[in-house]
Amino acid sequence: MELISDYDLLVITGPTASGKTSLAVGVANVVGGEIISADSRQVYKGMNLGTGKDYDDYLIDGTRVPCHLIDIADPGYKYNVFEYQRDFIKVYASLRERNVFPVVCGGSGMYADSIITGYKMFEVPPDSGLRIKLEKKSLEELKAILSTYKNPHNITDLENKKRIIRAIEIAHFDNNKGKHKHENPKIRSLVVGVKFERDTRRKRISERLIQRLNEGMIKEVKQLIDEGISTETLIYYGLEYKYITLYLTGKLSYDEMVRDLEIAIHQFAKRQMTWFRGMEKRGIKIHWVDGEASMEEKVGVVLELLSRS
Repeated sequence: MELISDYDLLVITGPTASGKTSLAVGVANVVGGEIISADSRQVYKGMNLGTGKDYDDYLIDGTRVPCHLIDIADPGYKYNVFEYQRDFIKVYASLRERNVFPVVCGGSGMYADSIITGYKMFEVPPDSGLRIKLEKKSLEELKAILSTYKNPHNITDLENKKRIIRAIEIAHFDNNKGKHKHENPKIRSLVVGVKFERDTRRKRISERLIQRLNEGMIKEVKQLIDEGISTETLIYYGLEYKYITLYLTGKLSYDEMVRDLEIAIHQFAKRQMTWFRGMEKRGIKIHWVDGEASMEEKVGVVLELLSRS
């Protein structure tokens, strides 16, 4: 169908395991749109099961709905929000030039937020002096420091000192030297969130974890190590890569790995919801759809929202 909408962009977000991708693909298929990923880990090649790249979700009746900003960086590289926003703007401009409606899909709060609000992002150089000071701090002290910043950098793992130090470094630069920013296009975004009740969400997360372990997620991490990706880097990526690496290096038993990883993913989903509530408090309207509804119903709700002026 031909989409007539006052919106320039549709953003479909929500916590992990909420079915965002299926809904985004369903809508894009109807309006002839294309997907732009907003996932901070799906940018990496070879990191598939652990990041939830559900490639089959992009297939509808044998036709693949195009998706951008997936598999664009080598594993081991530390892609960041500045690079994401830069790459997003390029893809967005290309789609609009071709009269293709862009559908953003992802649960990385900072990535989606940076598009919706049009943050003027900047590239943050390493601050060796600050890092030396921070490295002497305990994990709890680092968390306390990070909490003092108004808009801390989005991280998935609050138990990783290097990630927290980098987040503080970015926030510190933002407060003191945030003058080297680029202008972003004015985009009118419709933001839709997919939401389940807490217990259902937890059940979906647990079931998906077991499914992906059965599909070979441990083998995927082992292959990355065999290809030369350091265990330190994999731990930096957090969640599945952190805990499976700890298992493969003998730091955790299999049962401990599954238990700790399941807890960590539940905590991550809770942080995602906290981020979305923060967006709403700042005036961003998120239209929540019931994850329990049928796909046809959910697509219909989104199309109706898009058609409103």
